[in-house]
Amino acid sequence: MKSNRCRLPLLLIYTLLCTPLALPPLRAAQNAPRTVDSVLLLMDRSAQDFHSLTANLEHIKYTAVVNDTSTETGLLYFHKDDKMRIDILTPDKRTILRNGDSLFVYTPKVNRVEEFNLGKNRSLIDQYVRLGFGSRSAEMLKSYDITLTGEGELDGKKVAILQLIPKSEEVRKQVTKIQMWIDEASWLPLQQKFFEATEGDYIQFHYQDLKKNLKLNDNKFKQDWPKNVTRVKP
Repeated sequence: MKSNRCRLPLLLIYTLLCTPLALPPLRAAQNAPRTVDSVLLLMDRSAQDFHSLTANLEHIKYTAVVNDTSTETGLLYFHKDDKMRIDILTPDKRTILRNGDSLFVYTPKVNRVEEFNLGKNRSLIDQYVRLGFGSRSAEMLKSYDITLTGEGELDGKKVAILQLIPKSEEVRKQVTKIQMWIDEASWLPLQQKFFEATEGDYIQFHYQDLKKNLKLNDNKFKQDWPKNVTRVKP
């Protein structure tokens, strides 16, 4: 049986990964040849004034050995002060709530909430959560070898495609590489794809209808499940 130390980062990868922001286009150097350095510089600039975000979320999990693709959709609410809420709407309702070091996963169908303390895993979790926004490229470069693999189009928008290889052997035991599709208008991720250590398996996150810096009520990040909920600490 795997320990919580192994399970927790994977759970957070599934639920708390980087969220793109909708910022005004950065027009400087738009026609210059793309390089890793120029893309990272523009990503740095685009993240400077982030406070909060709401977005529609699509999460895809592919398992190669059984050729199975599962898809969840929902709503995401994010605040820079280590607060995040994901309301999964389909196919089965579920709420994932983070407030500081506390993480809760509430399943209304069985009226149960799982409670986790991020503890020593917090720095690793924040590395994923802030990937592509809210942190400087210098911090990303400490953790990843980053290359620009090309350009393409996603959701009708021109994107630069980055590949990140974790430098940590411990991280590579879970995630071998990451691809990010960076919007060349806002210079922030539209999509991330995490390749797991099991060959062929991946997790993908896609964000739409992004709204940046809306005022979010603090109640959005409080536990709002029934008082008689069953609490479990895995």
